[in-house]
Amino acid sequence: MYNLFVGFFDFLRKKTIYKGDVVDLKEKYRVSEKQAYDGVPTVYYDILLHNTNLKVGSIDLRMTVEGDMYYYGHIGYNIIRCFRGHNYAYHACLVLFDIARYEFNMDELIITCSPENIASYKTLMKLGGELIELVEVPKNHHLYAIGENRKYIFRYRISL
Repeated sequence: MYNLFVGFFDFLRKKTIYKGDVVDLKEKYRVSEKQAYDGVPTVYYDILLHNTNLKVGSIDLRMTVEGDMYYYGHIGYNIIRCFRGHNYAYHACLVLFDIARYEFNMDELIITCSPENIASYKTLMKLGGELIELVEVPKNHHLYAIGENRKYIFRYRISL
């Protein structure tokens, strides 16, 4: 398990920026297992237009997909409505794949989307992952309660 800690000194440290070709990721903060409401260590990033401070969305990397987290996956992203349609989520995932591989020594990622979310489905297909399955979300799961009853589960092998 990764020891991710956010505290006063972490908050004050210079935020790391990871460069991509189209977008850059700026680390916002890290949440440890104990601090996370779901018990999952997570790193949160802003998605910035390359070489600018213009925020076009956000993305996070969760360190596990055990148990109920399987339906969420390792990566969650959101592109601000007025910036959608430019493949920013795709490019942000490419940068995050490198972060996961090189900083956190991950060799495989799971990313999910609801069948109704055509834009995310196209993004996940473009990323070249393996569609593992379409699953029914358990009725007692938080996602089910907000109307996400089914999820496509994609696997991405990111090892060298």
